[in-house]
Amino acid sequence: MQSGNYNASIGCTVGECKYHTDNDYCSLDHIKVVNSSISNLDNLTNSVKTQEITDCGSFEAR
Repeated sequence: MQSGNYNASIGCTVGECKYHTDNDYCSLDHIKVVNSSISNLDNLTNSVKTQEITDCGSFEAR
């Protein structure tokens, strides 16, 4: 990914994502943030109380 093609409003350190740039930003115009407990059927009733329960729903593996 070229360092000039990034969104300075979205910092990212997940190098495994296809939208990650070499200067630790995201190349998408926007991202979708999701409640990660939704994917765990045992925790469907958990509300978001910590940042660890949120995930980037826009992630795509390289």
